[in-house]
Amino acid sequence: MEQMQYETAVKRLEEIVALLEKGGQTLDDSVKLFEEGASLAAFCNKALKDAELKITKLTETGDETDA
Repeated sequence: MEQMQYETAVKRLEEIVALLEKGGQTLDDSVKLFEEGASLAAFCNKALKDAELKITKLTETGDETDA
């Protein structure tokens, strides 16, 4: 999943949520979808935290050059 883009992961996560809300899957399929969704959510959270860290570092570096 490392090569996946954040936007692609969010789109797939939205698809999974829609499928689970719609229902009609077997229990096994629902569990597999839930597992995939949980993995995608973790990937998205990590991507957001990494982006926030980069922005923080860039901002701090920018502040030091202004001083």
